[in-house]
Amino acid sequence: MTRISLRDGDWPDPPASPEAAPFVAAAREGRFLLRRCTACGKAHWYPRALCPFCFGETAWEEASGEGTVYSYTVLTREDPPRAIAYVTLAEGPTMLTSLVDCEAEQIAVGQAVRLVFVTSKNGTPVPCFRPAGAGDPSGAEPAP
Repeated sequence: MTRISLRDGDWPDPPASPEAAPFVAAAREGRFLLRRCTACGKAHWYPRALCPFCFGETAWEEASGEGTVYSYTVLTREDPPRAIAYVTLAEGPTMLTSLVDCEAEQIAVGQAVRLVFVTSKNGTPVPCFRPAGAGDPSGAEPAP
């Protein structure tokens, strides 16, 4: 089996920007933020001040951190191996991210995943996902 680890502290540092500062500040508190358009109501990822759908203004909102795997690939030639995925968030947008803390052979399209923040080399939180139920204090898997 190919184990995909958290690699905490081993992620590249995301570029700092004033526009991303509220996202990073919330992530340091364990909260995941998205932007939602105040005109058309659509949420989007990557957060930006203007809506990519209608160019309306957007506002920050707290997201659930839940999603499903839309597509993925496992990079087994990397050491340690990595899993890159498109995850469709419960709020609607699909984001490119990494899957962590799982067995590569058990990843599946449509699988429920949950947000986990890992840290970059300088300590900045990076949003990744792991299978739902993994790492839960109760150890219980969510109902289908």
